Amino acid sequence: MAVEFQCKVCKGTLNGKTSIILAATSLHDRNQRGLVYLNPELGNYTRTTHPSFEMKDGEEYIFNCPICGAQLNSMKYLHMVRILMKEDDGKESNIYFSGIGGEKCTFKIRGNKVEQKSGPDVKIYDKYFEVPDEDRKYL
Repeated sequence: MAVEFQCKVCKGTLNGKTSIILAATSLHDRNQRGLVYLNPELGNYTRTTHPSFEMKDGEEYIFNCPICGAQLNSMKYLHMVRILMKEDDGKESNIYFSGIGGEKCTFKIRGNKVEQKSGPDVKIYDKYFEVPDEDRKYL
């Protein structure tokens, strides 16, 4: 199944042949920035960066679209990053993952429903997605 990952703003394609490509900047040291290559398989947390840009565990990063420069960090969900996923059958989902180095959690959301979640740190962020619809307006 062919999957396309897109910027939530410009809808530009973020994945190449084997990776999702994003620009990242350390929130604590704006001089620490570079490209991050993420594995496109949901739940696989393999990432590659240039040796001069090492993502540190526990440190928060700002992720940007390498095409339009838009910030991909969620304004709605603290410490989460959002990109879009379009499957070959035309179905679209929001993909959320942690913007904290070393945290491993991914949520695939279609509409208001959690379709898939993975990673040992999902419990930290379940509070954002496992909320009854009638209570979502208070988030």
